[in-house]
Amino acid sequence: MQTAKKEVSELLNRLPQDCSLENIQYHLYVLQKIERGLKDAEEGRVYTKAEVEEIMAKWLAK
Repeated sequence: MQTAKKEVSELLNRLPQDCSLENIQYHLYVLQKIERGLKDAEEGRVYTKAEVEEIMAKWLAK
């Protein structure tokens, strides 16, 4: 696993030179959410398809 500083540095190198601070913040946010999701999956904090369908059915019924 890379350090946060290394990840940010690599992200900045991939983005265009004229990107905005808002664009950088968005990309950092997305990377953080992806990392959190991968960690949740590794630790078993996931839903089965049936569980998701049950939850969605409740939301859509309202």
